[in-house]
Amino acid sequence: MAEDERTLDGEDTVLADAPEEGARPDDRIDDERMDEENTLKREFVRSVEDALEAGASGELYDLVEPLHPADVADLLELFEREDRHRLATEITDLMTSEVVAELNDYVREEMMEALPADAVAQIAEQLETDDAVQLIEDLDEDDQKAILAELDPEDRIAIQTALSYPEETAGRLMSREFVAVPEHITVGDLIDFLRDGRDLPEDFFEVFVVDQRLHPVGTCQLSWVLRTPRDVALGDVMKRDQTLIPAELDQEEVALMFQKYGLISAAVVDDDGRLVGQMTVDDIVHIISEEAGEDALLMSGAGEGDINEPIREAYSSRVRWLVANLGTALVASLIIAAFGAAIEQLVALAVLMPIVASIGGNAGTQTMAVTVRAIAMNQLTRSNTGRILMRELRVAALNGVTIAVLVGLATAVIFSPMLGAVIAAAMVVNVITAGLAGVLVPVAFDRLDQDPAVASSVFVTMITDSMGFFAFLGLAVASGIVG
Repeated sequence: MAEDERTLDGEDTVLADAPEEGARPDDRIDDERMDEENTLKREFVRSVEDALEAGASGELYDLVEPLHPADVADLLELFEREDRHRLATEITDLMTSEVVAELNDYVREEMMEALPADAVAQIAEQLETDDAVQLIEDLDEDDQKAILAELDPEDRIAIQTALSYPEETAGRLMSREFVAVPEHITVGDLIDFLRDGRDLPEDFFEVFVVDQRLHPVGTCQLSWVLRTPRDVALGDVMKRDQTLIPAELDQEEVALMFQKYGLISAAVVDDDGRLVGQMTVDDIVHIISEEAGEDALLMSGAGEGDINEPIREAYSSRVRWLVANLGTALVASLIIAAFGAAIEQLVALAVLMPIVASIGGNAGTQTMAVTVRAIAMNQLTRSNTGRILMRELRVAALNGVTIAVLVGLATAVIFSPMLGAVIAAAMVVNVITAGLAGVLVPVAFDRLDQDPAVASSVFVTMITDSMGFFAFLGLAVASGIVG
């Protein structure tokens, strides 16, 4: 028998050749529309723009129709608001629920606000509950009520229940489509139930086994079901140890649980321990990506940092941290002003001050980034804070001595040996201070139940700049280089 043949129920079945690994369904479409980085080509986007401006509806539809829903969403996001609405109007029947689910949050909200409530309700009914919740959760309360009124009672109740949970929690994000069966049935009963196919989700990885109170008592992966004789009791083959996710658990904690325990899916339970939904690994991929980007942006004070964010919101989120940074920068300026006479006597001090501040700031940023990540990953807890602090101080000391030797020697050659010794000592002090601040500031925010990524950089920068200037100028005066 040929290698591409298999035997099934005594008959030879020829399987189709598998596509090459990494290949997309239509390489011709890729060549015309997608580049090697899997993004829409500029030439293709320009052709869509030209067809839109010319009012060539047929040509425009033919250009967009072959695209994957995710690529249609990307195309819409490339246009300005007015043109985006015109494009969506021209390709109305291509604006499927899959396209809407892939849209950027700001773009989706903007487009939903422009549509009548019944149109949004039709889209929401085609989506899974978690995607439907994302569709309407950021809309105004009046718009939400109007859309919910257009939904079927079953869908309306499911979405209202999801909206009752806090944002970014398992209850808000979970899928309410899952398979749950009682534990007293056999594997054969389960297979018959699954083959019947009524009211089953399109995709699922495991079956949840529940008791009479709908409390999860075990799970059974589909691979186990297929390999187990029909007469075996489900209770004998199911896995009783399972990871249960409270509905009000923060999404970041949910992602950590999936990562720690290597989960593909997990049951979500309410306060009474009843099964109310499930989280799957595809949801977690989005959460991990979202949280990682969010932390990086918060550390820079850039708010949500979305390129589709309205200008007014982007301005508001960024300017307040710049104002705060202005206030902290005044502290460093006051220290410099206190040593104004010394700087006037030796211009070299003014030349070297930025070096001290820059190295200290970078060292603090490095330590702060490591600390914020450790807190986010639950690697830094109350039980090991002291050990992590000592570790970072040792790293800071080694870095400080290394940089001090390099800067001190260069300064000694260019200016004077005494000034070289002063800047070397100041560098060691500032880098160690930066290491200390880089750990303690994020930890302090975390202990106060604040996001450690939000404002840590502002305060760490203030501490490193102020200490750098104070140590350098203070040692210069104390050493007698200046009066």
